[in-house]
Amino acid sequence: MGKIIHREIVIPNDTRYLAEVRRVVKEVVGESDFPAEEMNRITLAVDEAVTNIMEHAYENDLEGELEIEMILEADNTRFEVVIRDSGKSFNPNDLDDPDLEEHVRAGRRRGLGIFLIRRIMDEVHYDYATGVRNELRMVKYARRRGSAGSAG
Repeated sequence: MGKIIHREIVIPNDTRYLAEVRRVVKEVVGESDFPAEEMNRITLAVDEAVTNIMEHAYENDLEGELEIEMILEADNTRFEVVIRDSGKSFNPNDLDDPDLEEHVRAGRRRGLGIFLIRRIMDEVHYDYATGVRNELRMVKYARRRGSAGSAG
């Protein structure tokens, strides 16, 4: 097993901190032995998840802690991120995948974040402790070289 890289960060609920989120994800993947070719896709998935929290979990709510906590870990076989917030609950598993043809035909430019997260990450788990916090855990497993996998 390769070295394990572990980072924990807490950021304000402010989209100006998305660059910091992306930087930390790339740092964790880059310092670990996880395949570097997965870095951009994983970064996109984490960015989408945090953006959704910023745009929806705290909407117009200035009470309580408006922070997002992230725990990131990677080695040579997996990348895992746990994202916690105290905003309103939202279970991404309750959302069906969009009809992409209809989405494009209608000219929508938003609303594909959860769809992308599901396509990129191998596991997406959501948990909500009533009145306490949301927790989203996402895992990506390294593909072994030469093993069957999806093209593209």
